[in-house]
Amino acid sequence: MRLGVKVFQTRVGLCTDQNLPYHTTVERWKLFDELGFDSVWLCDHFIQPSRPNGPYFEGWTLLAALATGTSRIRIGVLVSSNTFRHPALLAKEAVTVDHVSAGRLELGIGAGWYVPEHRAFGIDFPETPELVGRFAEAVEIIDRLMRQEITTYAGRYYHLNDAPFRPGPVQRPRPPFTLGAHRRRMLEIVAKFADTWNSFGTVAEMKERGEILDECCQAIGRDPSSLRRSLYGWASMMPSDPWASPSAFLDMVGRYREVGVSEFIIDAPPPEQFPTLEKVATDILPTLR
Repeated sequence: MRLGVKVFQTRVGLCTDQNLPYHTTVERWKLFDELGFDSVWLCDHFIQPSRPNGPYFEGWTLLAALATGTSRIRIGVLVSSNTFRHPALLAKEAVTVDHVSAGRLELGIGAGWYVPEHRAFGIDFPETPELVGRFAEAVEIIDRLMRQEITTYAGRYYHLNDAPFRPGPVQRPRPPFTLGAHRRRMLEIVAKFADTWNSFGTVAEMKERGEILDECCQAIGRDPSSLRRSLYGWASMMPSDPWASPSAFLDMVGRYREVGVSEFIIDAPPPEQFPTLEKVATDILPTLR
């Protein structure tokens, strides 16, 4: 573990695609809740990037429904694409789910990335400077809306005029922000607003990005150790299958913990690997905590 970094309690969550029949997803989320995983997440796409010809439900609508079928586990969307919604709409959706879930929402937000779905559905996908600029303004707007009843905001891309926001969130001052970011300009926004930074990549990539994030925090006077580091274990991009065995899962956690990662949000395995999933829950999760 890097010197000077606070040791957060290790958390393990699961990410599920919304390409299954609704009731199948409900049953799986109930199982993940009962097994004791810390969180469970959906994605935010119009089509599934890895299988664009398959079915796909909308993330926030589905999340609100799934919140009613779970009782303990933290829930979220990893991460909401800022290109899909005005930030005030996302804030309203998020506060609604925070109430539906009795305060179990983790609010994930990202700039947006999958160009083919934007082209297919006629959604603008700006050049990188505007994409990041819109994200920075959106995160600030959502932060302000959730902290106060009336918000006025005059940005380059978004404007609010005495916008009321009632009710406020269950979680005060607002639900925790999980912001997805990989490069310096995005990491600067993470340093300013996030409770948790989320990224994906190799151990070396997470280490390098984490060091840049430390610099961004120090530049604004924030203690880098106040920010949790979170890995999205995107199955198709991981060098080996963490669900191959309990020891494979533990090895994956150990390697990333060495570079400061304390939260692991891993793509849920297929049903044939549920025995390993259950072994991880019963034998490994208690030791990580």
